[in-house]
Amino acid sequence: MKEQLTEALIAGNTDTVNALTQALLASGTSAREILDEALLPGMEVVGARMRSGECFIPEVLLSARTMQGALEILKPHLGAGEGAGLGTIVIGTVEGDLHDIGKNLVGMLLQGAGFAVVNLGTGVSAQQFVAAVRQHSPAILGMSALLTTTLPHMAETIAALQEAGLRDQVKVLIGGAPVTQAFADELGADGYGANAGMAVDRAKTLVAQAATPQAI
Repeated sequence: MKEQLTEALIAGNTDTVNALTQALLASGTSAREILDEALLPGMEVVGARMRSGECFIPEVLLSARTMQGALEILKPHLGAGEGAGLGTIVIGTVEGDLHDIGKNLVGMLLQGAGFAVVNLGTGVSAQQFVAAVRQHSPAILGMSALLTTTLPHMAETIAALQEAGLRDQVKVLIGGAPVTQAFADELGADGYGANAGMAVDRAKTLVAQAATPQAI
């Protein structure tokens, strides 16, 4: 049944995914097992297919929304923090920019990958990002921008984190159409995602690196 669940998630078949998730819970399968052995592997396949060009954003969105529905079913059966094995990530579109389709897709894929996602929405100021980092103590702060004119607000946010003494406590991941690796390097960001799949991969890498003791 877990294999069927994985296949239904990849296909974005919401009704089947919900029914199989309920059936597995009823059969005594733990919520953690359903998440780790059926749902997360399905989203891994979706992410890999997106990166290779085998599937496109509408299909990815369908699977991501289907995953969210399954997570809602599992949530009451997961222990505190158990559905967010990779930690918390705060995401938002920077001040002056109201674009959110890409950001929301990244958020859904991050949630599907095992992160607890705090989505601040659009037009988020540097001080709002700082306040969210203080409140949620995330492993990663993700910023998105689609307009070239709003890119300076990414630099403002990193400077505000520095001023607040929080920069060393959080990894900064940036993305959006006008963003490049060179721009991320110039800003001093910790990571850059050219698309939603790459952003999720980079987030996982940043968390893994943070968890690995550095050689002295």
